[in-house]
Amino acid sequence: METISAPRGEETPCLETRRLILRPWREEDAPDLYEWARDPRVGPAAGWPAHRSLEESVEILRTVLSAPLTWALVDRETGRAVGSIGLKGPAQASSALTLDPKERELGYWLCVPLWGRGLMQEAVGEVLRFAFRERGLSAVWAGYYEGNHRSRRTQEAWGFRPMDEGVERVLGEERVVVLNRLTREEWTAARSRCVP
Repeated sequence: METISAPRGEETPCLETRRLILRPWREEDAPDLYEWARDPRVGPAAGWPAHRSLEESVEILRTVLSAPLTWALVDRETGRAVGSIGLKGPAQASSALTLDPKERELGYWLCVPLWGRGLMQEAVGEVLRFAFRERGLSAVWAGYYEGNHRSRRTQEAWGFRPMDEGVERVLGEERVVVLNRLTREEWTAARSRCVP
């Protein structure tokens, strides 16, 4: 059960919620990753193509999901990796963002069978707690492509405020991207009404 090592030196601690364990991705998670990431309803909504093979999922584990502060979402009931969540630093953030060193960009996805159960809101809440309390960040950014109502609702539930929008070319088409921001102070106010 080898954890894929984070190449840039920042530890990815294990975190827990009532229904999820957030831990670094492992090579043996590749079959779960492929099962969920090949579904065309998952990746394209977040701006990445559906996985075409198990080998591609292994490569994504090694090159993308091994980044610091990137977690596998593990369902406590089944022990399976069912999604991912991560905090990207200034060097890894999307091209639309210029982040201050005390800010990060939040990204996430969840497998289709678990949509609509509040799991992502739970995971986002724990990662925000980690970001603001343990890492002392001043703000977290998150974005979604127009039409991705699930991501929009998760961000709104935690108090993210729209800051900018633009057009990006993604997967061969132009899409409107909405960028939202949450400060530590706004998170403090939001968590009292949004504890999962």
